[in-house]
Amino acid sequence: MGLILFFVCLIACIVGAISGIGGGIIIKPVVDSLNIMGIPTLSFLSGCTVLSMAIVSLFRSRKQNVKLNITIPIYLGIGASIGGIIGKQIFDIISKNFNNDAVGLVQSILLFIINILILVYMFISHKLKSKNIKSKVITIILGCLLGIISSFLGIGGGPINIVVIYYFYSLDAKQTALSSLIVVFFSQLASLILTFCIGIPSFKYINLIFMCLGGILGALIGSIISKKMDNNKTQKFFIFVLVFLVVINIYNIIKFL
Repeated sequence: MGLILFFVCLIACIVGAISGIGGGIIIKPVVDSLNIMGIPTLSFLSGCTVLSMAIVSLFRSRKQNVKLNITIPIYLGIGASIGGIIGKQIFDIISKNFNNDAVGLVQSILLFIINILILVYMFISHKLKSKNIKSKVITIILGCLLGIISSFLGIGGGPINIVVIYYFYSLDAKQTALSSLIVVFFSQLASLILTFCIGIPSFKYINLIFMCLGGILGALIGSIISKKMDNNKTQKFFIFVLVFLVVINIYNIIKFL
């Protein structure tokens, strides 16, 4: 099972590093579909993997020379830290009052709806005029909402980060991907710190090692590939990933019903 988890995380984090979606939104539904661990354990291990991927991706991004107003992702990250804690508490409350299948079904349905809405947005985005928000308060609030969603779903951010940052701040594909990774880092760090404070779910350390190794290696490979892709290719790649995720979410919804 360790090798399966390694390759799932490797591929997910290669994709996550290129597109900025964090990897967790792929790890979560794919491992869900394999039915090899409980939802709380998967959320925790996925969070650890995504955090390790985000750290490596951000470290490597220094060499990509992406021009970015760092105040945007920093304030989004502050909000995401607060949201990450709130989202984790919501998840804990629901998981204690409902069985794993019910929690998994709710997460899968929410992921499906989010991915469909984002896919629709990507195809009509050229008709919409993006914003250029300057308010730090609004930026923190948006970051908080992103943190709540990503922490509750255990996805580390996902495509919703990309769309929100792209629409509200008028950044290009590479700037958006980098900003998303910064938000992923803050939200997952806050969520995992809270998890360690209130108690972590039972898990096999070998699975954590394999998943984090896959995440780190995936981040390294993804950052290399990202350098060779322009903004247009990055955006097309993102849309392809969304279609794949919609298919996986449909399978998981059927499985949990």
